[in-house]
Amino acid sequence: MAKQKTLKKSVSIEGTGLHTGKKVKLTLHPEAENYGFRFVRSDLEGQPEIEASANFVSKTQRGTVLEKNGVQIHTTEHVLAALVGMDIDNCKIELDAEEPPIKDGSSKFFVEMIEEAGIVEQEKERDEYIVKNIITYVDPETESEILIMPSDKFEVTSMVDFGTKVLGTQNAYLKDLKDFKKEIAPARTFSFLHELEFLLKSGLIKGGDLSNAIIFVDKDISNETKELLKEYFKKDDFKVKPNGILNNLNLQWPNEAARHKLLDVIGDLALIGTKIRGKVIANKPGHKVNTQFAKKLRKIIKNEKRNKVPQYDLNKPPLMDIEKIMTLLPHRPPFLLIDRILELSDTHVVGMKNVTMNESFFVGHFPGAPVMPGVIQVEAMAQTGGILVLSTVPDPENYLTYFMKMDNVKFKRKVIPGDTLIFKADLISPIRRGICHMQAYAYANNQLVAEAELMAQIVRKENT
Repeated sequence: MAKQKTLKKSVSIEGTGLHTGKKVKLTLHPEAENYGFRFVRSDLEGQPEIEASANFVSKTQRGTVLEKNGVQIHTTEHVLAALVGMDIDNCKIELDAEEPPIKDGSSKFFVEMIEEAGIVEQEKERDEYIVKNIITYVDPETESEILIMPSDKFEVTSMVDFGTKVLGTQNAYLKDLKDFKKEIAPARTFSFLHELEFLLKSGLIKGGDLSNAIIFVDKDISNETKELLKEYFKKDDFKVKPNGILNNLNLQWPNEAARHKLLDVIGDLALIGTKIRGKVIANKPGHKVNTQFAKKLRKIIKNEKRNKVPQYDLNKPPLMDIEKIMTLLPHRPPFLLIDRILELSDTHVVGMKNVTMNESFFVGHFPGAPVMPGVIQVEAMAQTGGILVLSTVPDPENYLTYFMKMDNVKFKRKVIPGDTLIFKADLISPIRRGICHMQAYAYANNQLVAEAELMAQIVRKENT
């Protein structure tokens, strides 16, 4: 398995957002293993974070917009494409406005930033999803389609057909990620003249100029349109080149439009949150179909991981026995619900409990057919997570752990006397102010029996 990668140092760039027209400084920061990609708004109180996740996509009309708790990041695809294309796993993307700089409308400048920062290999192995079956998504409105099939590496094909003579039908291919920098990153965004008119009249693309997008002329330029363009772009006149492009830019490749659409696919699929080993084929891709496919694949991957039962050697000496656990947790029998800790890192914990008929809750809970109550299973998962958060303070005996929230709680199978429960909890976000937000699972008999998204907080005892 390949190792995770991040940047060697922080690096910044300044510019203007395409749609907002706001000046912005963007900084790429190195980050720890398993951090992934996250956007941080340094201009807002508390510097809120938005994970690069398809779950946070709010708009896809003229770019991919992420939104969390009312905080937005516009046009995320170009910088994400650069990070994926340069084989980075962990990076904080800090901005002091809501949109990255558009620059020339490509990913080239972000690639140059990454090269300036340098790339370093980390210790932990990369989490990669290996595609085993064909997975497809079709947009019922546009009939745009994306599919992914098994391959021994990550590949992308984009096929573009807008039904216009000026652009025609185009294809682009990325056979190997090492070719991204040269073959895909410099491909610039584009628009059609009729779209440009609408955007200008609607007060959009406030940061647009004739240097950051290719304009394909798909209609006659009327005097009214000429005057609109002259006023907005501060130009004396406009001409249409023989290849149907407004006199602003020269194409770098005849299929530059298809290459940029491929770039967008890579950036949007970064929202899956996992490296992919498979071949992507995108027919008439756009941000809506891209992100819907990312959401579907993200859900498939989550379900497969959830149902894949981890294997542990229960005969090995535990990392923590019951005596050590009691030095960390404030709970005591009969409400101490974990017997051993098998694994513990900065981001995950694995615990174990032997369920016996002597448990106090079996006395009154279906005594004729004893079943471990679901709330007790959730409490046991939370206690396992409590070990994770308490391990971050030097004096855990002086803290208490409190539930704050539980979401998406599901019970899959009964837990009965004689079962051995394995609890696994992974951090969803870094521990801050003693708050632990985690995804927890409970397994027994090589099956998933319960899962929940939990949030707990440790609070210092008042009498210490």
